[in-house]
Amino acid sequence: MNAPIYSLWQIVAYMLRLGAIGFGGPVALAGYMYRDLVERRGWISDEDYKEGIALAQLMPGPMAAQLAIYLGYVHYRILGATLVGLAFVLPSFLMVVALGWAYTHFGGLTWMQATFYGVGAAVIGIIAMSAHKLTSKSLGKDKLLWAIWGITAAATIITESEIASLFIVAGIAVWLWRTKWRPSARLSANAGVVLASAAPAASILLTTDPAILVQIGLFFAKAGTFVFGSGLAIVPFLYGGVVHEFHWLTEKQFVDAVAVAMITPGPVVITVGFIGYLVAGLPGACVAALATFLPCYLLTIGPAPYFKKHGKRPGLLAFIDGVTAAAVGAITGSVVVLAKRSLVDLPTILMALAVAAVLWRFKKVQEPWIILAAALLGMALYPLRH
Repeated sequence: MNAPIYSLWQIVAYMLRLGAIGFGGPVALAGYMYRDLVERRGWISDEDYKEGIALAQLMPGPMAAQLAIYLGYVHYRILGATLVGLAFVLPSFLMVVALGWAYTHFGGLTWMQATFYGVGAAVIGIIAMSAHKLTSKSLGKDKLLWAIWGITAAATIITESEIASLFIVAGIAVWLWRTKWRPSARLSANAGVVLASAAPAASILLTTDPAILVQIGLFFAKAGTFVFGSGLAIVPFLYGGVVHEFHWLTEKQFVDAVAVAMITPGPVVITVGFIGYLVAGLPGACVAALATFLPCYLLTIGPAPYFKKHGKRPGLLAFIDGVTAAAVGAITGSVVVLAKRSLVDLPTILMALAVAAVLWRFKKVQEPWIILAAALLGMALYPLRH
């Protein structure tokens, strides 16, 4: 492995900045990492990035956080993965805790609907451009990969969730096709190591302190361990437990929690910190966030040594290409799912198209400025729609 051309603290500082200003959810965040770390700075190779996104899709948990952790692992191993993971999650966690405090002390966030009206539309434009770049970079002219992309995109649009088994099937299909239907027995055995290595980590549960914190820890650990994908994929799971099973939040409070996640930077799944704060204050926020992200951390660094050691084998590369194509298809499908919720009238449609056009024409424009402009525009236009 070549020596890194960057220091550990440089990539930690980058992830801290991305966690503080990176809007758009997992798709956009993955796109920013590719643009900044692979294309612009050359810190991470294209192959390492593809391995990271494939591993993030194979394992349950929030994709963007897993990808960040893996990229920290590439050159600086467990210390890099740990510091990068903390840096990526901490800024947005502090923001949602502050919003949780404001929400509980000032009786709700009534301004949020107007803000999200504009921000939600802008986010669609940002995600669409990120998905376009990932698609063009990952699939090339391979017809099989494009077919997988189409199937997983359609499945995501129809079911409005990510189907984890499709990623595995896609990887196996490309593997078998490129190896002429003669998979190596040794590779088959090694491939099992990737999945088996996650089993001990998946049994980790947080069971400490008072009863409510134990409940929060167990519930959010299950969310982080068994829910594939991120963003929309975890929302139905959280809704069922938080609103219906435990009755921690009302319907309106849960919708507000999702809105908080969408208008703050960093991983969308950080909404768990806001929910935890509403349920049990700062301790609840800390337990909910730790319980959600700890499994994804363990399920990334566990298989990571195998990916680094055997990542150049043709059979595994074929498997990763198949999983990557399925992942990009699911990401593309999620753009449509999000758009159905965010583009509710002509002004929001026009805003999304305008954002996509600006990003297409001006490659170096900073997304936080777009988000700020969209928020202000949303606050101006939202009252006019009633």
